[in-house]
Amino acid sequence: MDRRLHGRGSLFDTDPPGLAARLVGLRPYQLRSSPYEHDGDIPFVVFAGGRGLGKSALLTELRAAYQGHTPVALIDGEEPQFAGPPPERPGEAWSPLAQALTTVAEQLAGPVKGARRISFPRLASGLLAVAAGGWSDQDMPRMRQEAERILLLNDSRSFLDGFAGRWATKVVAKLVATMSHTGPVVEPIIEATLEAFSEGISPNHRRARRAATWYRGYPNAGGNPKLGLILLSGHFRADGGSRAHAERHLVRALLADLDDAYAGIVQRSHRLGRPVVLVDNVHAPAGRNFMECVLRDRTDGIRDQVVFFAALRGYALPNSPLRPSGGTSMALRNASRRTLTEVARTTGWEPGASPSSRALLVSLPPLTPDDTLHIVGAVCRGLTLPPQLPHATHRLTGGSPLGIALLAESARQNLPRGADSLGALLTGEVAVREDRDGRPAYQELLDRLVPGGRLDELTVLATAHDRESALALARDRLPDGFGAAGVLRLEEQLSEEGWPAAAGQFVGDPFLRALLLLRLHHLDADHAEWRAAHRALIDHYGERDTTDAARYRLHHDLALGTVEFAVTHLRDSFPETDVGQWLSSLLFIASAPYYHAHDPEGRDFDGGHDHRTAVALGHTDAAQQAPEGVDTVLHLRVRRLLHAVWQLTDPLVLPDPQVADRMRFDLEQLSNLRPETTALLWRASRDWPSDALAGRPLRIPRDDEDRGHG
Repeated sequence: MDRRLHGRGSLFDTDPPGLAARLVGLRPYQLRSSPYEHDGDIPFVVFAGGRGLGKSALLTELRAAYQGHTPVALIDGEEPQFAGPPPERPGEAWSPLAQALTTVAEQLAGPVKGARRISFPRLASGLLAVAAGGWSDQDMPRMRQEAERILLLNDSRSFLDGFAGRWATKVVAKLVATMSHTGPVVEPIIEATLEAFSEGISPNHRRARRAATWYRGYPNAGGNPKLGLILLSGHFRADGGSRAHAERHLVRALLADLDDAYAGIVQRSHRLGRPVVLVDNVHAPAGRNFMECVLRDRTDGIRDQVVFFAALRGYALPNSPLRPSGGTSMALRNASRRTLTEVARTTGWEPGASPSSRALLVSLPPLTPDDTLHIVGAVCRGLTLPPQLPHATHRLTGGSPLGIALLAESARQNLPRGADSLGALLTGEVAVREDRDGRPAYQELLDRLVPGGRLDELTVLATAHDRESALALARDRLPDGFGAAGVLRLEEQLSEEGWPAAAGQFVGDPFLRALLLLRLHHLDADHAEWRAAHRALIDHYGERDTTDAARYRLHHDLALGTVEFAVTHLRDSFPETDVGQWLSSLLFIASAPYYHAHDPEGRDFDGGHDHRTAVALGHTDAAQQAPEGVDTVLHLRVRRLLHAVWQLTDPLVLPDPQVADRMRFDLEQLSNLRPETTALLWRASRDWPSDALAGRPLRIPRDDEDRGHG
């Protein structure tokens, strides 16, 4: 396996064989066979997950692992070539799927060691019939170009031998000759195509002759291949369910041509394993319609021997009632679902009665702290790294391969310039390509994690905690046209793209939320948008007299640098509140984003100094005056603890070991004040410092843990 892809050994392993070797029958990167797990039916594998989990990188690496050893093709359903027809080509003679089939066949025909180039006479015949529906004698140059590209799919000779393409040029000339008159051209084009395939002048005329008769089985063709192709062309132009029907036969033609290339003892002896088709962004029309055709045919008993690996953004296909082309759409409700780890040695997959049961949905896990350590170390080889940097990077990114890779690259470029925190690495400029100027790393990440529109709105709503507070924020801070519909649309988008939900946060993923909040803070020089959003939420929760509302309000007070309200609340509630609830409130309030001190107008007045460490270590205790009638020791201890948790859980800074040790001491001392629940605070004093330094989230100890340690 290419060690650039950490944490993906379950797919690329060779001994024992991983998922790829067991399905393809060929070891990755090697021209050596491997036993098949599935001899008959093959699962259509769909790698699922949110943005940044490395699905595209996985498919790219699969192509590299098998290219030159077996036929392999990779398409991206969101490529511009699948978005719409080329200029001057009528939409009735083009579809994303037809374009995808052409592209896939061209790649599958690429050179493979020890085997002839694969030709696609069935597919070429069908695509010519479809394209002819958009031709006329008024656009000969376009017709020549389109016809030659399609006809080259039928050429089995290598482009290196000097003869490839000559046959296609001859056939194009014959096709042009049929268009010397006005009127419909589909029928004469089809007739000329079938003649060319049957005359024996094709470079693989025997296969071409057999393929020319394949369309006699098209519904209502009555055994006449010419009529079959005419019907196919008409169905395609009709759009709706008729086009879906025609597209399904085009996919079937592609797979039949591949089966033909592997038929016979001689052919089989020159080819190891199975052909591989890789479909990125399979939720886009080109990929989705391709997948649906394959799954439906396999359900109907029409087998093929192609291994499909696809990448899906999110964990389910959007359940739209109609295909863009008008046919019924398929969600993956009945697909078998596994994690990548679970398919390391066997898939445990068995097809059911429905088309979607023919799919195997494999969710990609985030990378581990060890993976992060290795990636950061490899990228920053030769640099002296802060010891907490890899673990803090994993804590911030949650194991996102994209996040880890880009932060590691920022560390390589910015640590020598003096960057000393993850916040500095995110705001520092990073050049991801030599031909582009550097940009702040957080902007590069957001461009990839939240492409397209609505980034501005999502940036503001990242401060919200649920739909209700998001609606309030939208009313106060976003344009009138956005409103409730915009909030619901963003909520739906986050879910569809695989971002996790989390109680108490409108944007549930901590990494995405941290990036959005960082962007919000840097939207303007005086941080006016930042302050306005938090003040709007303080006002919103100020109207509610509940425990949760108080926590939310204090969280936003703290984000604006107002500390005393939080200290007062935690100090006064400590003697009577359930200790577990009190610790939970402490963690939530202290999860407020921190930015160095500014005056009320947003001006930086202290050079960006982080005050939390000094407060947490007690360096400012002497200057603090507790309110009259308040236990000064408790007041100062709660104040230190709040700042300690605030610093140690901040994803944008490196945890300070001295602060962790002082937090341990203050929690121990607090446990003495609540003897009836000493164990919870004592357990936190033991777990929290080590968890913080290791980049793990701080959690509330459970009662059963208390009894076990008691």
